[in-house]
Amino acid sequence: MSGPGGAAGGGPGSGVRVEEVLRGAAPRVLAALVRRFGNFETAEDAVQDALLAAATRWPRQGVPDRPDAWLVRVASRRMTDLLRGAAAARRREETAAARTPPHERVAPAADAAADSAEPGGDDTLTLLLLCCHPALTPPSQVALTLRAVGGLTTAEVARAFLVPEATMAQRISRAKQRIRAAGGRFRMPPEGERDARIRAVLHVLYLVFNEGYTASSGPDLQRGELTGEAIRLARAVHGLLPDDGEVAGLLALMLLTDARRPARTAADGNLVPLAEQDRTRWDRASIAEGTGLITRTLARARLGPYQAQAAIAAVHADAARARDTDWPQIVALYELLERLDPGPVVTLNHAVAVAMARGPRAGLALLGPLEDDVRMAGHHRLHAVRAHLLEMAGDGAGALAEFRAAARLTTSVPEQRYLRGRADRLTAMRQDARHG
Repeated sequence: MSGPGGAAGGGPGSGVRVEEVLRGAAPRVLAALVRRFGNFETAEDAVQDALLAAATRWPRQGVPDRPDAWLVRVASRRMTDLLRGAAAARRREETAAARTPPHERVAPAADAAADSAEPGGDDTLTLLLLCCHPALTPPSQVALTLRAVGGLTTAEVARAFLVPEATMAQRISRAKQRIRAAGGRFRMPPEGERDARIRAVLHVLYLVFNEGYTASSGPDLQRGELTGEAIRLARAVHGLLPDDGEVAGLLALMLLTDARRPARTAADGNLVPLAEQDRTRWDRASIAEGTGLITRTLARARLGPYQAQAAIAAVHADAARARDTDWPQIVALYELLERLDPGPVVTLNHAVAVAMARGPRAGLALLGPLEDDVRMAGHHRLHAVRAHLLEMAGDGAGALAEFRAAARLTTSVPEQRYLRGRADRLTAMRQDARHG
C-alpha cells in the first residue's frame, strides 16, 4: 500500500517524507475541521481530498513549512464547498433553508465554539475513540480507523482487505452514519466510559496488526503496511497515555512479534514456522525496544492481557535458538493469560506450549474441549495445531488427516502451501516406511 505520496518520485519532496508527514497530519487536520464545522462525515471526505491534493503537489513543489496549516486551509475550502452544495440541494428540494439541521449548517470561520475544542495533543486519541464507537462492528471500526486516523484512501483500505473499493466505500459510509445516529461526537467520552472505549481502540489496533502479520486470505502471508500502521498508531496512543500498562503492553507485543517478520518467509515466499526461523534475521532493534518497554511496564502497571502476551513474546525473543526457549516459563504465562482473558485461541497456544514443555500428549489433552467450542468450528488453526502435536506424538496417520483438513479450511495461499507440504512429506515418509 503506497499511501498518500508513496508514488512520488524525484522533485523537491521525497515520497517517503511526504507519506510520513501526511500520515501524522491526518488526525490533526481532521480534528481541526470537526471542531470547526461539527460534521464528522463531511469533514473526513474533505480531509481526504486535501491529502490527495498534497500527495500530488508536494512531491514536485516540496513539503510546506507548515504542512498542517496548508492541509487545514485546503480541507476547509473543500468542506465549505461540500456543505454549501449540500445546503443548496436541500433548499432546492425543501424550498426552506430554515429546515436545515443545525449540525449541518456552514459554520463561520471564527466560530467561537470551535476554538473551545480539546487541545490538539489529544486529537489522535479522540478520533480513535470516535472511530471505535461501540455502535460499530469491529470490521467497520477497523476500516474507519485506517481511513480517518491512518489517512489511507478508500481504495487503499479496500486493497488491504481484498474487497472491491465500492464495498469498502459503503462500509465506511455506513459506519459514519451509524456514529451520527448513535449521537457520537468529537469529544472524549465521559470518565465512566473512557476505559472501555480505550480497550476497544486497543482491540482494533490489535486486529489491524494481526491481519497484517498473518493475512487471513490472499496470496501473501503478511502485509507490512498494516503492521506498520498498527505500530504507528499504537505509538501515538502510548505517547498520549504513557502510564497505561495495556497500551504499553500492546505496543511491546507488536514490536516483539513484528521483529520476526523478516524470517517468516523463505526466498520463494513459503511460510517458515517459528521453530525453523533463522533468528539472526530477527530485528534486534525492535526486540530491544519491545523488551525494554514490557520490562518497565510489568514493574509498575497492573497486569493485563496484552502485557502477558508481550511477556510471552519476550521469552521467545530471548532464545538465541528454538531449543533454548524457556517453555516452562511460557506455560506459566499462558496459565496467567487464561485467567486474565480466557478464550479458545489462548487455549490453543497454551496447548502448544504445554506440548513443548511436557510432551505432545499433554498438549493434545488441552485441545479436547475446543472441539465443541463453536468459536473454533471450521477454524484451520485447531486442525493445524492438532496435526503438529500428533506428528510429535508419532501418530503419522492422524497428523496427515489433520494437515489436510487444515489446508482445506484456510484461505491463505502461503498457509495452504505450507500445510499441504507437511501432508505431502508425511505421505512420502509413510510410503518409504512401507517399502523400506
